[in-house]
Amino acid sequence: MGAAETDVVIIGGGHNGLVCAAYLAAAGQKVTVLERRSVTGGAAVTEEFHPGFRNSVAAYTVSLLNPKVAADLQLADHGLRVVNRPYANFLPSDDGRYLLTGGGGTEAEVAKFSARDAAALPAYEAMLETIADLLRDLVLETPPNLTSSGWRDAIPELIGAARLGNRMRKLSLDEKRTLLELFATSAGEFLDGWFESAPLKAVLGFDGIVGNYASPYAAGSAYVLLHHVFGEVNGIKGAWGHAIGGMGAISQAMHKACLARGVSVRTDTAVAEVLVERGRATGVVTEAGDTIRARRVVSNIHPKLLYEKLVDPHHLAPDFRGRMARYKSGSGTFRMNVALSRLPSFTCKPGEGAHLSAGIILAPTLEYMEQAWIDARQTGWSKAPIVEMLIPSTLDDSLAPPGQHVASLFCQHVAPELSDGRSWDDHRDDVADLMIATVDKAAPGFAASVLGRQIKSPLDLERDFGLVGGDIFHGKLTLDQLFSARPMLGHADYRGPLQGLYMCGAGTHPGGGVTGAPGHNAARAVLSDVRRRRF
Repeated sequence: MGAAETDVVIIGGGHNGLVCAAYLAAAGQKVTVLERRSVTGGAAVTEEFHPGFRNSVAAYTVSLLNPKVAADLQLADHGLRVVNRPYANFLPSDDGRYLLTGGGGTEAEVAKFSARDAAALPAYEAMLETIADLLRDLVLETPPNLTSSGWRDAIPELIGAARLGNRMRKLSLDEKRTLLELFATSAGEFLDGWFESAPLKAVLGFDGIVGNYASPYAAGSAYVLLHHVFGEVNGIKGAWGHAIGGMGAISQAMHKACLARGVSVRTDTAVAEVLVERGRATGVVTEAGDTIRARRVVSNIHPKLLYEKLVDPHHLAPDFRGRMARYKSGSGTFRMNVALSRLPSFTCKPGEGAHLSAGIILAPTLEYMEQAWIDARQTGWSKAPIVEMLIPSTLDDSLAPPGQHVASLFCQHVAPELSDGRSWDDHRDDVADLMIATVDKAAPGFAASVLGRQIKSPLDLERDFGLVGGDIFHGKLTLDQLFSARPMLGHADYRGPLQGLYMCGAGTHPGGGVTGAPGHNAARAVLSDVRRRRF
C-alpha cells in the first residue's frame, strides 16, 4: 500500500468508536473517525423532538458506563454529570397496589405482597452481586480466542483462559451452579425458584426481556437479566442514573475527549467500502468517493453491516460469510419520546412524588410478558404491550419548559420485521397509539397530556442508527453469541478475518449498552499489534 494518510480510521462515531479513538490517540496514534450522521454518539444522542422539548432519542438511561473508561477519558472534566435515581423501579400491580423498589425500602415494599419473598430477597441480591462482580471483572478483558494458528498465537489465548479459570475458582461450588443456571436457563424459571409474588418477579424479570425478543421463560433470558445488573452509577453497584442533558451528554463528553487528544472527527461522512489489498484492510472509500488510507481500520458498526455491506465478499471465506449471514439480530424494541403538559398520575399511587423518577414498568407479571411475546410473534405486536417509562425531566429541568415534562417509553415486544410484506412505516403510528393507551390505562389522563411524540420503530432504529432488526445490542445475547463467540468463534479478540481490520462495537464482548468497554478493549488489541510490529 502507499503512504497512509492516518494510522487508524474508525468507521462510526458512536460512543464505542469515540472511546476507541480517544485511547488510540492518547497512545500516539493519528486517528480519524468517520460518522455517517451529522452528530456523533450513535444511539446515545439527545435531540429536540418537539419545540422546547429535548430527550435521549434511543439509549435512555445510565448504568453500564464503565467507570474506568469514564475516568480515563476524564468525562466529568468534559462536562458529564450523572445523577442517581431516588428509586429503582415502580410497578403498578394487577390488584390496584404497587411495588416500589430501591431507596432503602425494597424489603418492606416486597413484604406487602409476600413476607417470604422479603426474607429471601437479601440472599438473592447477595448471590446476584457475587456473579455480577465476576462479570464486572470480565468486562474489560479480551475473551480467550479460539485459534487455528500455530503455538505462538495459541499461548496468549491459553494464558487468558488460565486467568479466567483463576477467577472462576474464587466462586464456591454453589455459586458456580448459580452461574450455570444464569447462562443456561430462563429468567422466569430462575425467579420462580426464588420467589412467589408476581410483582417482584415482574420487576426483576423485566431485565430479562429488555432488548430481548423472547419470552421470559425462554432459555438464555436469565443471562440478559444478569447483563443489566453489572453496572454502577457514581460508585453505587447496580444503580441506574440519568445523564444531565440526556445520553447525548455522554457522547459529547467523549467527543470532547477525542478532540483534546487530537482525533480528527468527520461527521456527514458515510463509508461505502473497506479497501482490501493482498488480504489486508488498507483504508476506506466514502460514499462521496473520497479514499482515506490507513494502516489499520476499526469498525464501530454492526458486524452484519461491516461484512455484508462494506467488505467485498470475495475477500471473506465462504464459511465466515455463511455464519455472518446467520448472525442473530433483532430485539423487538419500539422506542418513543413524548412531550407532556403535566406529570402523569397513577391510579395505584395518585399525584406527584419520587416514584415518578423511577423506571415505571407496565407489565404486572411474567405471564403478561410471555403473552406479549406470543402476540408479537403472531400479529407483529402485542395487544397488551410491555412499556417501561422514564420521566427524566423530574431529575433534569433542562429537557422541558418549566412545569412541563418529557417521558421516554421503551416498549417491548414488537416483531423486528413484520410478516406478509408489511412495513413498519405503515403501522408505526397505530402501535404508538397503543403504547400511549397502555400508559393511559394505568394513569388516566396521560394521553390527553401528550403534546408531541417521536417514534422509533425497529425499522427506524435500523435506518437511523444501524441497529439491524432494531437490535439495541448489535446482536442477540445468546450463548452462541457471547464472550469467546461474539461475534463468532475465532474473532472474539476484536480482530476481523482480514489483517488490519478490527471491531470495536457492541457486536463484540461484552455486548450492548452504553459501556465504552468494547471501544476500550479494541484499542488495546490495536495497540498490541502496533507494538508487535514495531518490535
